Amino acid sequence: MAPLSAEVLDAFFAALAVRVPCHVRIIITGGAEALLLGSSRPTLDLDFGLSVTSGRAGIETYWAEVEAAIAAASEAAQLTVQYSADIDRWSLITMPGYVRHTRPHRRYGRVTVHLLEPAYWAVQKLTRYVDSDISDLQSVLRNQRVAPLPLARVCGRSLRASPRSTALFAFRQHVEHFFRTYGPALWGPEFDPESALGVFHRAAGIVPG
Repeated sequence: MAPLSAEVLDAFFAALAVRVPCHVRIIITGGAEALLLGSSRPTLDLDFGLSVTSGRAGIETYWAEVEAAIAAASEAAQLTVQYSADIDRWSLITMPGYVRHTRPHRRYGRVTVHLLEPAYWAVQKLTRYVDSDISDLQSVLRNQRVAPLPLARVCGRSLRASPRSTALFAFRQHVEHFFRTYGPALWGPEFDPESALGVFHRAAGIVPG
């Protein structure tokens, strides 16, 4: 498979639009969203959330047809895809209310494509936090002019809403490391990492100790 590009995405969604039997809503996330929001790092696949609108038949009937359409469109566009009815389940760190925090991207016939708001998209990147994620975070947050305090608040709410697991401590460490290490370059010399992390800790319900 060739690296993902805006042209490949267009080809996939155009191919999907002529095959789906009903209206579908897609929420792009992961590296594909990073590409659309300003990252130049190559990625090879498309990750998205998928919801199906029923009409003449039940949703379960449509799901089978939509999945077949996705498989055919991905083959036509030579694109690897991964999707779920609930992308929040891909991680132990949740994104509370993420469906309400998207922005329209483009419509292709019966297919409407949305992007996660950058702060919510960042939660997934901060959860995994490998080098490619850090690169994407810096590019997207800079290009989209994401302010530090709202980002810190979203991260804190995500931590607080997530089920107890070893992932919670790792996520906290990742957020703290990112704000302290990359924050001044992203938000300027006057940026105070500890003030932003105070917002993060309060939103997460972390008691200073």
